[in-house]
Amino acid sequence: MQPDVVAFDFDGVICDGLIEYFQTAWRAYCRLFEPETNEPPAGLDERFYPLRPVIETGWEMPMLLRALIAGKADDEIIAGWPDLALPYLAAANLEKAEAAKILDSERDTWIATDLDNWLAQHRFYPNLLSVLQTCLGKRPTYIVSTKEGRFIQKLLQQSGVAMPPEQILGKEVKRPKYETLRLIAADHRINGQPPTIWFIEDRIKALQSVKKQPDLNHVELFLADWGYNLAPERQTAQADGRIHLLSLDSVVQKFDAA
Repeated sequence: MQPDVVAFDFDGVICDGLIEYFQTAWRAYCRLFEPETNEPPAGLDERFYPLRPVIETGWEMPMLLRALIAGKADDEIIAGWPDLALPYLAAANLEKAEAAKILDSERDTWIATDLDNWLAQHRFYPNLLSVLQTCLGKRPTYIVSTKEGRFIQKLLQQSGVAMPPEQILGKEVKRPKYETLRLIAADHRINGQPPTIWFIEDRIKALQSVKKQPDLNHVELFLADWGYNLAPERQTAQADGRIHLLSLDSVVQKFDAA
């Protein structure tokens, strides 16, 4: 069945923000832990990138750097996160909210003082902009993201994608993604019936939250395997009859046909 509506997550599905995540995390780390130099250790970024999926909230980002610098192995971090991060938080006499506030303030300062540089730290996954444009030309298409909509719009504009701002639903809407999908469905009912929506997301928990909503059975769920997720999460998707695992190789073909 072809979709009536398509909804994409942004970070980890359309946009690769790993460089920005690392640099913001490092800025926060410098404020929290005051290392001898403001230059990150060689190779720290390359270790951070594949571990980004363990992070759920902002306070964890500088703590992940702390764990890596302290010598924790990748598999130990994957198995024990976020509990593994708590001793680093306690050793710095910090609360989660305080560490998150520092991270947010570093990002906000960067954006306020050099927006172009901040935007330049983002990349787009291969072919995803063309997929987005194809969808925009065929049916109602939305971005449902925890990134601020104004930044999503700027990033798309810079890349030549004109997307109506009312179809970019970011952090500012302040509601769970399943609730946003519910509202989208209400706006696009067909003969009184809910539309078929395809929702493409890279976080398995977000998809599982939609799955728990009995009135959202008309939403087809796709886990983007190129995004911020780990092998066990991809295996969970493969074993789930409701969630479809989607690869970067197949995404163009799937959405060209849709």
